[in-house]
Amino acid sequence: MPYVQHSAADVEKMLKTIGVRKIEDLFAHIPQEVRFKGDLRLPEPLSDMEALRRMASLASANRSSQGVCFLGGGCYDHFVPSAVDLLSMRGEFYTAYTPYQPEASQGMLQVFFEYQSMMAALTGMEISNASLYDGASGLAEAALMAWSAQKKKKPRILISSAIHPEYAAALRTYSRHLGVSVESIPLAGGVTDPAALAKMAGQDAACVAAASPNVFGLVEDLEPLASAAHAMGALFIAVSDPVSLGLLKPPGGFGADIATGEGQGLGNYMSFGGPHFGFLTAKEDFVRSMPGRIVGMTEDGKGRKGFVLTFQTREQHIRREKATSNICTNQALCALRAALYLALLGPDGLRKTASLCASRAHKLAERLSSVPRVELRFKGPFFKEFALKLPCDAATIIRRLARRGIYAGPSLGEWFPDMADTMLVAATERRTPEEIEMFREALDEELKHV
Repeated sequence: MPYVQHSAADVEKMLKTIGVRKIEDLFAHIPQEVRFKGDLRLPEPLSDMEALRRMASLASANRSSQGVCFLGGGCYDHFVPSAVDLLSMRGEFYTAYTPYQPEASQGMLQVFFEYQSMMAALTGMEISNASLYDGASGLAEAALMAWSAQKKKKPRILISSAIHPEYAAALRTYSRHLGVSVESIPLAGGVTDPAALAKMAGQDAACVAAASPNVFGLVEDLEPLASAAHAMGALFIAVSDPVSLGLLKPPGGFGADIATGEGQGLGNYMSFGGPHFGFLTAKEDFVRSMPGRIVGMTEDGKGRKGFVLTFQTREQHIRREKATSNICTNQALCALRAALYLALLGPDGLRKTASLCASRAHKLAERLSSVPRVELRFKGPFFKEFALKLPCDAATIIRRLARRGIYAGPSLGEWFPDMADTMLVAATERRTPEEIEMFREALDEELKHV
């Protein structure tokens, strides 16, 4: 739309129409003490060419693309096949918005249907929604879904202390004003303590949630926890890394009622922490308690295959008091990338990727723990990341390694004050033996100065 310059008479007429005398009256509710006074000292405008040159200069100061990534803590440097970029950036996908007349968007609905089918198969569950914001909101929505399905008035939600602390924080934010009690299950050796859970048993528990791999990268045996949850009349929620399911038993295989987690590792880049997507799958018994959208496949009157929104239980679609959630947005493009990634790799490809992650991480752990005064924080099996205990403040070493072009961390002191000497380190299928050895040498050199 072309710019239109209004005359003083036009402005006066518009102000009169909306019932004010001058433009200043529009801002009367803003206190004087917080208003900017004086002239904005803005730089002179730039041409397109000059602006691009300026942006390139600023971008060149960013070193992230020049280093080697061993970052963990919930976001990982996995390989993304070129076909994922090529297909997901087609115009009909890349610029698509929420289909408010969904049946007219058959292509997007088919993508969601295929995504749901693959995520249900991957997690060993019966139904899947069309994705959520991220792993943190996935846990929160899963817990509230369990509460809704259980129909308990003032329930307790029991979550393992080894679930990512940021996921737990999101859950507590969601439930703060709902009359729901969120309680943490203590740990033993870095994993959820079944004996501690048994002491917390009670018929008022709506659900029990635990993660494997957990926030320390440790693989947990969740089957006893699921059995304990069911014994107290609660549902069990498994938080999983979907890449790990190429090797590990899926949540549906050990009795989980709901499975959730962060899907970033499936075809999505780290992208400075987002946007990513959360997945949510469950037993079919709980389909009417599931938040978000569920796409189904059907036939029209002539027998032609088509796709429809079977459920759309967000508050903007139905009455608010009947909605399962009011903020469970579907991250369509990120979920599309996951569907493309899984279709390209197939079961064998995902199994090989998971196997490489596990082997590279164990090789990295072996090499780093050979450095004097460095050891693994916990014993036990781990998948693609682990907690490494250092003889000093971990955040300091993380900063020093970054100056060498090696990105590790985060420091567990960010979430666990008694673990300020411990950092998380991850190795995906992208890390080479040469990069692993470079990390060991850099860590050894930095610790000589501590």
